[in-house]
Amino acid sequence: MSTGAAETDAQAANAASTSGITISSLEKTLKEKLSAEHVDIEDMSGGCGQAFNAMIVSQQFEKKNTLARHRLVNSALKTEIAAIHAWTPKCFTPDEWDKKQKEAGA
Repeated sequence: MSTGAAETDAQAANAASTSGITISSLEKTLKEKLSAEHVDIEDMSGGCGQAFNAMIVSQQFEKKNTLARHRLVNSALKTEIAAIHAWTPKCFTPDEWDKKQKEAGA
């Protein structure tokens, strides 16, 4: 009985290659469409390209609440998000990101 999930590494690799969604393609799109200064994406799906966490820093998030930021990101990645199972963005302005980095270093 198949659950629909990739059962082997080969199946996971095939799923990633057929969706065409990669960390680098997501980073490129976010940098181009949102003028993102920093993008850090993690594949949470074990390499099959179906679940991603993202840290995105863009001036375009200025004066936007969390929901508006997520909508902006989801709009920029509309095609990509339709092809994957899970997408979790964390969005920061450059000032928020600098403050977060300083707090992490303290």
